[in-house]
Amino acid sequence: MNRKIVKRKSTTPKLGYDERHAKSGITAPLPDIETFPNQYKGYEITIEIPEYTAICPKTGLPDFGTITLNYVPGKKCLELKSLKMYLHAYRNLGIFYENAVNRILQDIVKACRPIRTKVTGTFAARGGLRSIIEANHPQR
Repeated sequence: MNRKIVKRKSTTPKLGYDERHAKSGITAPLPDIETFPNQYKGYEITIEIPEYTAICPKTGLPDFGTITLNYVPGKKCLELKSLKMYLHAYRNLGIFYENAVNRILQDIVKACRPIRTKVTGTFAARGGLRSIIEANHPQR
């Protein structure tokens, strides 16, 4: 008896992520982060931004989270109003969590050249998953 083998199509949808999604937001123009001269040495600054929002570049849905910035200033400190404006610019930007945290770190380092800094993104749960992303300078 001859049997015909029938391949069944997978019912699992393909995600369809591509290079365009992966690079989304990495080089987008954002406001400058201003600084002012540091007057002291050997102390840490922690800034918590509990209202971070951005857009998922794949789904177009909003992402919500808290960005925590901890740094030891070198010759410059971050000016908070410009930092706030910089972070609010992410609101309409399509960017993945991982890229956002690393982009924020890169821009902080460029702006104030801290002795060390850590950026942590704690993102709201979506689909039963919660992500916490950390990026450090210098890298550990």
